[in-house]
Amino acid sequence: MTDHHPVSRKISLQEAAERRDCSERTIRRYIATGLLTGYRMGPRLIRVDVAELDEMLRPIPTAGGDDRGTAA
Repeated sequence: MTDHHPVSRKISLQEAAERRDCSERTIRRYIATGLLTGYRMGPRLIRVDVAELDEMLRPIPTAGGDDRGTAA
């Protein structure tokens, strides 16, 4: 019997940068500061987890909180 676990896809730094519309240097900076986990494959190749990259996106809270324009 084979036990299937969901495996998150790993992508290159270039692909991650394109996915987030930033530079590869920014992705490297995220890894260096611990905001993103880098996975080394061999002596030079570095990959990042797509799910972790997507989790970095979060909405910016508005100044009005959860008011949504209702009259006071």
